This record gives sequence, C-alpha cells and structure tokens, in this order.
Amino acid sequence: MEIFGIILFVVLVTAVAATVSALLRDGRGHYPPVNSKEPWSAFDAPSSPYWNPRIY
Repeated sequence: MEIFGIILFVVLVTAVAATVSALLRDGRGHYPPVNSKEPWSAFDAPSSPYWNPRIY
C-alpha cells in the first residue's frame, strides 16, 4: 500500500513541477502584443447594429 502512496506523491510532484516550468517559460500567460502592419478593415460589416430592424 505504501508503494501506491509513493507513486502518487511522485506523480503529483512531477505534475506541479511541469506546470510551474511551463508557466515560467510561457511568460505567466502574457503574450506579446500583435503588431499589425495592415490597416484595420471591417469589410462587409453593416453600418447599423444587427438588432435594428431592416427592410430588404
């Protein structure tokens, strides 16, 4: 029975260490800002909100 406790402990410690390592490598979840070279465009977006009634 003790062997299962030891295995569980090792798995938990490994999982915690892997999680901490991944968080530190990833920059704690903060991604660099997206630098866009192209001007922003809405293409075919309507000029009025979708909830306004429209006559087709």
